[in-house]
Amino acid sequence: MRPGPVVLVAAAPAKINLGLAITGTRPDGYHELVSVFLRLGLADTLAVTAAAPGRPDDLTIDDPDCPVDGNLVLRAIRALRTACGDPDRAELRGLLVSLTKRIPMGGGLAGGSTDAATALRLAASAWGIAPDLVQLTAIGARLGADVPFFVGEHPAALVTGIGEELAPLPPLQSRVGVLLMTPSFGMATPAVFRAFDALPAPDGAATEVVATLVEAWLAGLDGPGLAARASALRDANDLWAAAVSLDGRLGALRDTLETALARPVLLTGSGSTLVALYPSPEAAAAAAAAARAIRAPEGVALRVTATTDSPSASEDPTA
Repeated sequence: MRPGPVVLVAAAPAKINLGLAITGTRPDGYHELVSVFLRLGLADTLAVTAAAPGRPDDLTIDDPDCPVDGNLVLRAIRALRTACGDPDRAELRGLLVSLTKRIPMGGGLAGGSTDAATALRLAASAWGIAPDLVQLTAIGARLGADVPFFVGEHPAALVTGIGEELAPLPPLQSRVGVLLMTPSFGMATPAVFRAFDALPAPDGAATEVVATLVEAWLAGLDGPGLAARASALRDANDLWAAAVSLDGRLGALRDTLETALARPVLLTGSGSTLVALYPSPEAAAAAAAAARAIRAPEGVALRVTATTDSPSASEDPTA
């Protein structure tokens, strides 16, 4: 641990799924997928400092609805300490973590996973150790299927397996505008997958949409080009029918948003966040005001955030 009251701070960015095909189920019950993950500018913030000698890890969160018990941040720190071979080594002393939440919970934006990946990196830095990317990715995969993507800090990636197999994609040639619309009800991922298993198997169309997107990406896709693909991506999430079967308000909300915004609206992950893509961040910001004025279905509040694809890892502020 570095001497003195050093505080390490880093952003933990959200992601969206651009297409999500479910291609099979493993014997252990995990579902195999094909998706493009896009890192966003919307981010939580983690600050880490050394605890007093003998004091255990501790986590404080500014959002009372985000539980501390069982939080992936603490699990990530403990997992890295254990992976170092001797969890009682003096230099692996306790860490005090402050988490500022900006990513909606239960929205399919991987807030818990990105927080865990960021905690792994900050803990390694605080302890003065340098685990390689393979080791951190393996630790991350044991914490959650989305964690490896954030460990690698890629701007985007083709994600397969159960989320642990990554083929990094280059940054977009120009920024895309992303309008996130998260209803006041969340979707529990395990419940959505159980509902998916009870429905007829998908026809494979989503897999083709993702493959076509990756080809365009590698050829030099830009923000306007990605936004123009929104119509195809709208129907390329195999979890959509399952999510709507659990809460019909999601379907009604998408209908309302598409009418008001005159744009295709996508579901990210298992929901409940809905996404509209725009050719620039400025266009998304302009649309945010219209989205906030939309009258959602009765009993549903809507959180609207305009963002973009995030800067590279080298631009993330880490003190």
